[in-house]
Amino acid sequence: MAFRIAICEDQKVMSDALAGQVSRWAEARRTAISLSRFPNAESFLFAYPEDPGFDLLLLDVEMGEMNGVRLAKELRARKDDVQIVFITGYPDYMPEGYDVAALHYLLKPVSEEKLFEVLDRAHTASRKTEQVILCPTEQGKVRIPVREILYVEAFLHTTELHTAGKTYRVSHSISELETILGQEAVRCHRSYLVLLRHVLRISKTELVLTNGEVLPISRSAAPQVHTAFVKYYAGDAHEAL
Repeated sequence: MAFRIAICEDQKVMSDALAGQVSRWAEARRTAISLSRFPNAESFLFAYPEDPGFDLLLLDVEMGEMNGVRLAKELRARKDDVQIVFITGYPDYMPEGYDVAALHYLLKPVSEEKLFEVLDRAHTASRKTEQVILCPTEQGKVRIPVREILYVEAFLHTTELHTAGKTYRVSHSISELETILGQEAVRCHRSYLVLLRHVLRISKTELVLTNGEVLPISRSAAPQVHTAFVKYYAGDAHEAL
């Protein structure tokens, strides 16, 4: 599952620099990420109700009308437990970080080495908590624990997400869910995305899930499926949730 990071920084040069550092960290760690950028606290809060599922917020302290500390306090008031790293040019704000359980403070200019260390900590911490995805459905947004997802099935105009107890018709495309789920899942067919934790066994042409369902493996996807299956159960691609 992609590690979701938001950058909230009103200086474009600084935002660009942070985005580049985050991308280099992801490449070095071979970690799938989803990166969103916001030019101020107000734009983040405007988007928040529709997309609240970030794992980490890199938050500039000194911004315009609403500074980073105020934004952090607003998020905590909403019971959002996103990990927050303050980015600041001044150490004076550091005591306020305790009030919002900030993971860390980084002083500008941000050292890539120190940022990498913080990203490592945040990524490890996020994988120890239960991962969920927020899916738009016909009934509204639904939080679905990743551990409950068996597979995703794509039709001509719809996508269905299957769990052991329920099937959800979601607005995400199968490609979008493939990005969101990252190394937890593998595309075994153009119409199927399967969660590796629920694969019991595989052959050249099909895979069997732990609930007995059988899904096809396309010829073009077979090498990728077999490699992903072996790596996953060898412990290279996941950490138990």
